[in-house]
Amino acid sequence: MEAVSAVKMRKSQERALDGRPYAEAALRILGRVSRTLDAKNHPLAAEGNGHRQCIIVVTSDKGLAGSLNSAVLKEVTLTLSKVQKEDVDLVCFGRKAYDHFTRRGYTVIDHHVNISDEVALDDVTTVVRSITERFAAGKYRTVSIAYQSFVSTFEQDALVRQVLPLEPELLEIMVRDIVPKTGKYSSQEKRLDTSVYSVEPNARTVLDIIFPQLVQIMVYHALLESKASEHSARMVAMKNATDKAKELTASLTLQFNKERQTMITAEVSEITGGIEAMKT
Repeated sequence: MEAVSAVKMRKSQERALDGRPYAEAALRILGRVSRTLDAKNHPLAAEGNGHRQCIIVVTSDKGLAGSLNSAVLKEVTLTLSKVQKEDVDLVCFGRKAYDHFTRRGYTVIDHHVNISDEVALDDVTTVVRSITERFAAGKYRTVSIAYQSFVSTFEQDALVRQVLPLEPELLEIMVRDIVPKTGKYSSQEKRLDTSVYSVEPNARTVLDIIFPQLVQIMVYHALLESKASEHSARMVAMKNATDKAKELTASLTLQFNKERQTMITAEVSEITGGIEAMKT
């Protein structure tokens, strides 16, 4: 399992890291556009009038990954403690999240399991379309997403990010977290400056297309990060299990050898005692 996870980990890490520049550029565009007056008046950028809250929870289908899933579920539980259970809708990616919250009586309006490591945009298109339509209709006050952000092979951070309404300050934080501290993408400028755009045919028509697509990218990015975190955590967990098994094997082998040596010594003593008794 360690070897299999190591192979999957490398591929998932490459997909997540290769997708970061695209997600970062998209969020920069979204951050700049969202500062304009037309964008601030858009239904996806305005504060929701509804009293309900929607949270997208991304976990794995399987365990044996250390604290990967429990860390995400803990962050979501902390967020849910501030609202009434009947005022929350959940969208679950991964069997762990679905099983956890259905057992506790939460409303899960949609769930997806057995998501391939080759995460495709089609996996999130339907979910994002449904959520954005409900938010624009005033059903939700906020929409958030909880997932594991990939930092390194040995480090992942459980995060809860607000997706809707779109706010420039929150987008700036998300861009800052996407851009790594070191590496080939670390030198990118991290400010979201307001730019003036000439929009045709009109701002509302363009924003109606751009905003849902960029929200979709945010969710897609979270799935990629979660997959990279999952396989990294599982590889480390299996490596630790292998090391512990080797230590236990060595300890038991030493104990067995001691017991065996004790039995041999006792038998030799009995034989020697018998020989001495025969001499007398």
